[in-house]
Amino acid sequence: MAKGYWVAHVDVNDMEAYKNYIAANAEPFAAYGARFLVRGGQRQVKEGAARARTVVIEFPSYEDALACYESAGYQKAKALRELVSLGDLVIIEGYDG
Repeated sequence: MAKGYWVAHVDVNDMEAYKNYIAANAEPFAAYGARFLVRGGQRQVKEGAARARTVVIEFPSYEDALACYESAGYQKAKALRELVSLGDLVIIEGYDG
């Protein structure tokens, strides 16, 4: 079974308030087996445009990645994030070749 991934590009307007989102997403992420592969960090944009922060989260399956996003716990966390950031999120199935 292929893993699932969240790939997010985010501009955070208020890092102190964003920490509330980080605290709130811990429970649903744990419940769905999420593991951070990339969480900010040093980078170079070589082509196109990007937001200030890139995050990649791995899930045991594509179905888990979708279910986590739709869960009540994550939706509560998301409401906190939307107040203090602007982002793009793609949920994608990993290559299982």
